Amino acid sequence: MLIGIGSAAQAQHAVWASKVVTVSSQKSSGKEAFSPEKVLGEPNALPLGQISNEAWIPKKEGKDEFIEVKFSKSLVAKQVTVVENFNPGSVTKIELVDTRGGRHQVYENTKPGTLGEAFRSLQVTFSPGTYRTIGVVVTMNTKEVNGVNQIDAIGIADVAETMVKQQFKADPNAAKFDSTMVNLGPNVNSKYVDTHPIISPDGRTLYFARQESPQNTGGTSDAQDVWYATLNNATTKAWNPAKNLGGPVNTPKDPNGVAAVSANGQQLLVIGVYRPDGALEPKGPSTTRRTVTGWSKPVPVVIEDYYNDDPENVDYCLGTSGKVMMMAVQRKDGQGSQDIYVSFLNEDGKAWSRPRNLGPTVNTKKAEFAPFLAADGKTLYFASEGHGGFGKSDIFYSKRLDDSWTKWSQPRNLGPNVNSPDFDAYYTVSAAGEDAYLVSARNGTGGSKDIFRIALTPRFKPETVTLVRGQVLDAVTKKPVGAVIHYENLLTGEELGVAEVNPQDGSYTIVLPSGVQYGYRAEATNYLAESDNLDVTDRQNYSEVTQDLFLVPFAVGSTIKLNNIFFAQSKYFLRENSYPELLRLVRILKDYPEVEIKVEGHTDNQGDPALNLKLSQDRVNEVKKYLVSKGIAGSRITTEGYGDTKPIASNDEEESRKLNRRVEFRVTKK
Repeated sequence: MLIGIGSAAQAQHAVWASKVVTVSSQKSSGKEAFSPEKVLGEPNALPLGQISNEAWIPKKEGKDEFIEVKFSKSLVAKQVTVVENFNPGSVTKIELVDTRGGRHQVYENTKPGTLGEAFRSLQVTFSPGTYRTIGVVVTMNTKEVNGVNQIDAIGIADVAETMVKQQFKADPNAAKFDSTMVNLGPNVNSKYVDTHPIISPDGRTLYFARQESPQNTGGTSDAQDVWYATLNNATTKAWNPAKNLGGPVNTPKDPNGVAAVSANGQQLLVIGVYRPDGALEPKGPSTTRRTVTGWSKPVPVVIEDYYNDDPENVDYCLGTSGKVMMMAVQRKDGQGSQDIYVSFLNEDGKAWSRPRNLGPTVNTKKAEFAPFLAADGKTLYFASEGHGGFGKSDIFYSKRLDDSWTKWSQPRNLGPNVNSPDFDAYYTVSAAGEDAYLVSARNGTGGSKDIFRIALTPRFKPETVTLVRGQVLDAVTKKPVGAVIHYENLLTGEELGVAEVNPQDGSYTIVLPSGVQYGYRAEATNYLAESDNLDVTDRQNYSEVTQDLFLVPFAVGSTIKLNNIFFAQSKYFLRENSYPELLRLVRILKDYPEVEIKVEGHTDNQGDPALNLKLSQDRVNEVKKYLVSKGIAGSRITTEGYGDTKPIASNDEEESRKLNRRVEFRVTKK
């Protein structure tokens, strides 16, 4: 491999552009060759520097050609790198864009021109500012450089190490682990084949399949049943005795298996389509939900243009976001045998998109199977017969490089501690990223396949995530409410995931990868949501947060806190991360044209009371101004600032005092 990110990126201190904001001109559009979208992700040209279809070419020759890109994460940047394929030297200015939209120039070239080099990685390093970088603007004078000018990639990093090297070779040493494999013991494993482990994101429940056991639903003639075990002791990592999941998931004659468990543990993705007579058809996966009396009858998952030319071999995996599904199937657009594909939940929340092949970096002419997408949504573990290794099938991992889902880092073998000349597959990791579980034929009970645990060194864990759990409650009665959780990137407004709430107790669990400021809320019919937020931009270690979410009955007199509206300290102008919350309020007012509201502002008691009163009024006026700019009639909105006169918490300490700094709206007419 001739291109790669150095150690900085492997430590997740570097990000490549993920979105094109605007561009001065373009030779082509969409996903066509030379379009602006080709700037996104890692450099594509192999070898580095050659002219490539996978790079942006400006349509015009002028002194002010430019492209502005955005990143999926914000960083306190120390460097920016612009990869110029072919005829470098036209870049005249580079500006960093902060999270508030401000620009900061870090590079200027007053004499653009041909450099006499075939290519260049323009690396600019500088002292970090007090702001976080979320975007970059690159300006070019293409008129001064004869011939085609190409930009292949734009990246930032919070370290000064080189992001791109001309000569890059994959590490010859396979990944190393800090322990050998540990058999989970007789509470989980048996003398029968125990396979397909799936660990819940919280690491407390392990689902797996057991083959031809007398305790299966159909006895020894039953090909495979779903079993599960719960964690007995987190310190000793001991498991309670495994139990058969029972019907209706397990059937007497067909092979039953769990492919994935949702973030809150309330939904399972299972293999096969269940017919009314109880038989199983290999026509895709189904979902089952936990109820008071057990698991519901599995319902088929609708996937556009789904087929599998090898129905005997199929695997599925559901991302913790609930919006991404991976599958290992054999299709006509594949690389050869069984390939790994990805499908996305449609906007209707019901059907899934046509499967998209992950491409030749991951897939080979031989079988790739058992995909597992870690909780970070980027790290893929899978089994392969085509990438070489220690046995017929080994376990590999690869990192997703952009949002196309077809660009992946070169797969790396997990090494001899995991892989052997025997069968090794079905690798699964909890959200914490501490332990992995897999199936191996080595030293299995009675010579059978068993499930093992192995601990990863920090270098080879998935990226850090935060697990958020709590209850969704009626704000008036404090009783649980059945709802759907939505969470989004507050900087971009992009919805990143959905999760169902347990209708019995209102409990929910979501998993949030680090590097983003999130907003999340519950939605239910006849209720208005009070959103909450969590900034895990700089969180380096796995953590768990408990946060209850409240739903306010949609009625005259109801007051809803707008927790995700942000202002600069002691100022009244809105920050960019306020817009997703305000746009939801715009949608409510457009969906219910008769509704009128009063927007109310509050401060803490620090400073001059008269100034606090004015600040609170200025802030709600700014909110109204924004709503009106989006087409809401000003006559439907009244405002009032109360300053520090209506605290809801103590002003003695900052932790409670910040609760008093708030904007609310009250329904005055419906």
